[in-house]
Amino acid sequence: MATTQKRDYYELLEVSRTVDEKGLKSAYRKLAMKYHPDRNPGDAEAEVMFKECTEAYDILRDPQKRAAYDRFGHAAFDGRMGGGGAGGPGFGNDFASAMSDIFDEFFGGARGGGGGRNARHRGSDLRYNLEISLEDAFRGKRVTINVPTSATCDVCTGTGAKPGTEPVSCPTCHGAGRVRVSQGFFTLERTCVTCSGRGQVVRDPCAHCGGSGRVSKERELSVEIPAGIEDGTRIRLAGDGEAGVMGGPPGDLYIFLTIKAHDFFQREGADLYCRVPISMARAALGGSIEVPSIDGEKAKVKIPEATQTGRQFRLRGKGMPVLRSSQTGDMYIQVVVETPQKLTRRQRELLTEFEELSSNENHPESHGFFSRAREFFENLSQ
Repeated sequence: MATTQKRDYYELLEVSRTVDEKGLKSAYRKLAMKYHPDRNPGDAEAEVMFKECTEAYDILRDPQKRAAYDRFGHAAFDGRMGGGGAGGPGFGNDFASAMSDIFDEFFGGARGGGGGRNARHRGSDLRYNLEISLEDAFRGKRVTINVPTSATCDVCTGTGAKPGTEPVSCPTCHGAGRVRVSQGFFTLERTCVTCSGRGQVVRDPCAHCGGSGRVSKERELSVEIPAGIEDGTRIRLAGDGEAGVMGGPPGDLYIFLTIKAHDFFQREGADLYCRVPISMARAALGGSIEVPSIDGEKAKVKIPEATQTGRQFRLRGKGMPVLRSSQTGDMYIQVVVETPQKLTRRQRELLTEFEELSSNENHPESHGFFSRAREFFENLSQ
């Protein structure tokens, strides 16, 4: 019976004979994803290619096996290849090892972070919403906050074990933090459910923390709010989140900042805007007004004669400081002419007399508008 000629491993993985370990793994990863049975259901040819690529990678990834293959070719493994596992020649423990390595890479498994005899799990990050006033954002402020969190147990120092004892190796995964599960012709590694990937279990739990290595606690923290900070800013306090599991590193605390709405000012970047109502007489005759500024002082604004609603006046340097800068924004005063209300009889008489004495020059905008309106209607009628 004729024998099938095996393809060259380097040719199969589409790499040169001088390829390094990184290039080899990258090439295999690409082909494994391409021919994986889950992506090619019912495709026998793709299944064969997947097996052959895995076999080639299994040999070339090992320096000693690669050296033997480079010297003797396939003949170097004829004896070993004859008695493989259920998956065919060469698909025993070596195949599982190769698949474990590549599936760690596919699905984000990292042996250093998921398992191991001394595995430590990082604590969770925390969020704290902090509201401050616009004046606090202007001056900067140190704020004390109380954050409910999980802190390292002082009794067991975070191990979760009763004082005088230590966690022991997990009997299910034997300290690896991961177990192998056979699925069809290949083997996958999964996080051990007994120890949740830590590689250790606590037989005599600490009575204070119940074996978790953490206790609920409210921490008092001091937060520095810099001058000029803006609404929506996120402040990170490294290491002030929840304590890690079994002595692992703590998470971070993120403070999300909001600034309360102000009675007078609206903020746009470093500039402030203030809407100021003035009387009709003040707008017509002119004069001066005093308005508050964010620094707590009074600012004087001169109002010229015949000031109209919407006119803005700029006060340089009266805005917000620019964060981590010596620059300062401006304040803009926008005047709104207020129509008098609840008139007395005498006031009505005076306003009526004023209206009778008024001319088009006193109200140029309204005169111009109604003149154009008359022309509009006249054109329509013609």
